[in-house]
Amino acid sequence: MGVMDQAYEKMKGISEASVIALEVSSESYFDVIRTLTEKVSIEKNLDVIYINSTLPAASIINVMDLLEMKRDHIYFVDCGSSVLMDNKTTNGHVLYVESATMLENIMLKVEYLLRKLDPKRGKLIFIDSINSLAIHNNIRILSEFMHILFNSLRSKNAYTIVLSIKEQSSDEIDHALTMVCDERIEITEEW
Repeated sequence: MGVMDQAYEKMKGISEASVIALEVSSESYFDVIRTLTEKVSIEKNLDVIYINSTLPAASIINVMDLLEMKRDHIYFVDCGSSVLMDNKTTNGHVLYVESATMLENIMLKVEYLLRKLDPKRGKLIFIDSINSLAIHNNIRILSEFMHILFNSLRSKNAYTIVLSIKEQSSDEIDHALTMVCDERIEITEEW
């Protein structure tokens, strides 16, 4: 079974208000993103709030367009464009945070989108990636951010997925995820 099929099988059974740490390898990174933002979210009728700090939203949108992915239900909280001096897109689906260190602004942008989007549709909040956020933030502050954000999202019955890149992980990140996530799922190359 391929990585996309494996990710789909593991993710389609997640329940509302759950927080899942999803550990992937760098090779399966885009396959897993595609599975979550396209297959799982469309099947469950979910709007996706994609918090990106690894790549700029414009780069992710370009890849999605190349793959001919449906993305009208995906909204970005972009923490990666300012750091990389990327040209910002004027796409109405992208909100910018000046830096991945501005964790409170990330929470405010997520809250804004939760209020703005259709309340009849479910929500999937996707953090890409915890490893990138850990580069920009003290692990203690990042843990506090996750605790506050995830509890808020649980109260709104949102699905929350935290992506962790296997090759970039550390004991500190693993411990922080263990403290705030309901479940940890590893997507392997062979299944």
